[in-house]
Amino acid sequence: MQQAPVVLVHGIWDSSSRLAPLRAGLVLRGVENVHAIDLVPNDGRAPLPELAAIVAREVALVRSSAGASHVDVVGFSMGALVARWFLQRGGGKNVVRRFVSISGPHQGTLTAYALPFAGARDMRPKSALLRDLESDDDPFGATEVHGVHTPFDVMIVPAKSSILAHATSHRAIPVPLHRWMITDRRVLDHVAGLLLG
Repeated sequence: MQQAPVVLVHGIWDSSSRLAPLRAGLVLRGVENVHAIDLVPNDGRAPLPELAAIVAREVALVRSSAGASHVDVVGFSMGALVARWFLQRGGGKNVVRRFVSISGPHQGTLTAYALPFAGARDMRPKSALLRDLESDDDPFGATEVHGVHTPFDVMIVPAKSSILAHATSHRAIPVPLHRWMITDRRVLDHVAGLLLG
């Protein structure tokens, strides 16, 4: 099977440049045509569906430039939940072959209560956005969905909130810090293996 282009989606307070180690690690492991995109604003002010529209636009551009019918998407932290909304509500499951979530707050995170913004409210446990996404009987269609998280996460609280229902696979890797999930060799090996599989 021909490898699909890969779109990387960063987390809160990050940018595409913050994903440079993830991109480089995947390329080093044989993953080709990897694109990191920017979510603006990146500070939790924007509702997550607004950020998902950016993902939709960038995915369309990558597909067009590569002449590809499908892409793979890798989302980190907030970016994983943004990408999930794109899959379930923005038509993404029709054009995404594989989605890999790295430490995404799929069941919400208590740390989201620290910010009063719309995007942060979307990431709180039992938010309206999360309840809506969880209401789907078949949320991902034919898209393969894989998750990875660290049990030591203090950004996604509790850490098990990163476990995504209906995922094809999920793996816990004991990385000491949330932010190291995009640089840890074990995570890079695992994600590359999923994309190349």
